[in-house]
Amino acid sequence: MDAAEMKKIVAEKAVDTFVKDGMNVGLGTGSTAYFAIKRIGELVAQGYDLTCVATSVQSEGLARECGVKVVDLDEVDKLDITIDGADEVDPDMQLVKGLGGALLREKIVAAASVREVIIVDESKLVEKLGTKAPLPVEVLPFGHEHTRYALQRQGCTPELRMRDGKPFVTDGGNYIYDCRFPEGIANPFFLESRIDVIPGVVENGLFLNTAFDVLVSRTDGTVYRMSGQDI
Repeated sequence: MDAAEMKKIVAEKAVDTFVKDGMNVGLGTGSTAYFAIKRIGELVAQGYDLTCVATSVQSEGLARECGVKVVDLDEVDKLDITIDGADEVDPDMQLVKGLGGALLREKIVAAASVREVIIVDESKLVEKLGTKAPLPVEVLPFGHEHTRYALQRQGCTPELRMRDGKPFVTDGGNYIYDCRFPEGIANPFFLESRIDVIPGVVENGLFLNTAFDVLVSRTDGTVYRMSGQDI
């Protein structure tokens, strides 16, 4: 199977396994979450009563196109489940997220969710975080060069994310530095605490102890949970 097919099959499997009629559902952002939103739209068309919260303007627009009811997070007391992708997953189900540019809202939505289900293809699995993908860090535009210097002191090479020759701007109006660690991230919990106290940092892409479950698609079309069982 190619990459798109692998993303589609794991997304649809997650929705069909976990989403039940009457739920409040968080909608992730990115190329794999795209297929989950499309499948949720199909369930709504079949008569499911779902109330959804989107992690990005992009996902909200897609959901509305699919006929999905989308509300603000503060309009629900909790989310029964959120289905989202990840850029890296280590053997302990710790995550790096944010290459889609929505890490701040993704983390807020994850914190409001009873279950955060992560959907990836097997190319996203790593032994150590930071070995394949950079760590995105969302920062305030004001003084961001000084924030960059402070990030650099954590042992990484921060690169300002650009789009069309200008700094990429998140839905929250912030910038993102993609931080590359030459030998990966040795201690994610320690690094998270170091980054979070830097003035100007809004949020970082380490999602630690966040995932309730991780579903992974293989090239042969099968899907398994990181507990090891096929579904």
